[in-house]
Amino acid sequence: MKQVFHKIMSVLMAFVVLFSTLSFTINMHYCGDTLVETAVFQKAKGCGMEMQNPSSEGCSMTKKNCCNDEQIVMDGQDELKISFDSLTFEQQQFIVTFIYSYINLFEDYDEDINSFREYKPPLVVRQIYKIDESYLI
Repeated sequence: MKQVFHKIMSVLMAFVVLFSTLSFTINMHYCGDTLVETAVFQKAKGCGMEMQNPSSEGCSMTKKNCCNDEQIVMDGQDELKISFDSLTFEQQQFIVTFIYSYINLFEDYDEDINSFREYKPPLVVRQIYKIDESYLI
């Protein structure tokens, strides 16, 4: 049971480290006030209504673009090494007492300890289980 618990906790801690260091980007494309597309880890394609640059036709009038792109960047933690010297004395004391109490929480007991192994069983005078049996006929 203790080994299974340790394996489960180690996998959970690995996921915590993985997700705390993971960085990702969310790209969103709005057409007016309406969200059209959302993409993670890549650029949003858009709705196809982006305005073209009218410089090729020689026209000086331009229309305002109704589309808008937003980008949300979630930065993960870059530095994982925490120095034990940078902790205060109270924090160090808490960590030491927590580890000490955690180790002593899961003490193994030997299941092979049986006090009756060294003694002989009593002599059987009568077979008691046959005396107490009742039969339905």
